[in-house]
Amino acid sequence: MALYSAAAAVLAGLERGEGGLKSLVYNSGFPHVRQLYALVSETLRYASVLEKLLDGAALLQAEKKLPPQLAKVLVYDLLFGKGLKCGGRWKALARRHRARLEAELARMKVRHKVSRNEDLLAPEKAVSTATSHVPRYVRVNTLKTCVDDVIEFFKRQGYAYLGKAASVEELKALSGKKFMLDLHLPELLVFPSQTDLHDNLLYTSGHIILQDKASCLPAFILGPVAGSHVIDACAAPGNKTSHLAAILKNKGQIFAFDVDPKRVATMNTLLTRAGVTGCQLVQQDFLTVDPRDRKYSRVTHILLDPSCSGSGMVTRGPGEEAAPSAERLQALAGFQRRVLSHALSFPALQRLVYSTCSLHQEENEDVVQAVLQEWGSAFRLVTAFPSWPCRGLAAFSGAESCLRASPADTLTHGFFVAVLERRREGTAAPSSLPAAAKENPQPGEGTEPGAAPKRKKKKQRVK
Repeated sequence: MALYSAAAAVLAGLERGEGGLKSLVYNSGFPHVRQLYALVSETLRYASVLEKLLDGAALLQAEKKLPPQLAKVLVYDLLFGKGLKCGGRWKALARRHRARLEAELARMKVRHKVSRNEDLLAPEKAVSTATSHVPRYVRVNTLKTCVDDVIEFFKRQGYAYLGKAASVEELKALSGKKFMLDLHLPELLVFPSQTDLHDNLLYTSGHIILQDKASCLPAFILGPVAGSHVIDACAAPGNKTSHLAAILKNKGQIFAFDVDPKRVATMNTLLTRAGVTGCQLVQQDFLTVDPRDRKYSRVTHILLDPSCSGSGMVTRGPGEEAAPSAERLQALAGFQRRVLSHALSFPALQRLVYSTCSLHQEENEDVVQAVLQEWGSAFRLVTAFPSWPCRGLAAFSGAESCLRASPADTLTHGFFVAVLERRREGTAAPSSLPAAAKENPQPGEGTEPGAAPKRKKKKQRVK
């Protein structure tokens, strides 16, 4: 994969909330990860300047087939970086517009009364205490190993295991080579925020997945039982897909969709490393999938994590994302409503989880409310993860059934999750529990998600 295309794919992944900067770079398949990381980091640092340049020079209007993420990368390297040392046809395209981009940059400097490019950057905001304490979360891949074996492996590497956390404050206090079991999710280990495990044997062999806690919630809450047919509608890069496969114990069928062939290839690599079977990767826009196709006639669960503003992501690298414009939010919300409504049209669907890594009500509660109104009494919200402390904004009656996550309150990326179940006339009220949680309730602890099921021994030992 070419450098600029790889960088654009990482930016798109950040916008879609598919992981942190390091994870997306290391999972990109690009051979020179440091070069890619540096380019994406600097593009993020100049993001607000680049957006103004693109608008002022009308580059995206002139080149309608140029993806905005790729445009940012090209313009950054052309004007602020190394001057487009590679890039092939993309380099030629950017250079065609060099004169007006440079003119727009000069006008920006005049307006801001500065002479250096760096002076266009807003002063860096102090990182909040909450954000700086977002830990490194590690999901144990139960397709290959078990929690106990992974804990023992890290202990042999010199890490100190402090047991299961009882509060968010305990996680916030982690430092050095100490780690804990998460207080909510039974297969999630928690390390201090600066812990880098990308070169660790467990990661490179697929025994652990580096995935933020909030990103683990959708699959956990969906909770399909083994043997279910499940759709992951916007699946790349595949962390949530591999989590679904672990919940299903590789029994059943997953249909994982993404429209980008390079992202599908990346997802295939990740899922193969994780030991996932029974998953059909489909290079297709989910909106074009026919719900009446016989191959999807047994799909009872759908995980829908569509493109969003990514405003809840805590970037681990340098740079800050510019706040999306009102027009951008409106466009995203329109797409999200269409894709959620489309997902509900699958005839055998019983349970759907809708999630975003956005903080904006327009992409979250407003989307869910609009689609529920469209579908009338066919579907209704059920309470997602009752013990979770942060609930949805009171945008409509029932919004408290949704959950939100944030660095300040839950020590995670910003996230939103809603659970919709098909309403059956004459049946009992739909459960707030994922099916996986019902299978193995922990005696004496209740059966709501978050009550850790008893850990089982032993799958493949980690040596």
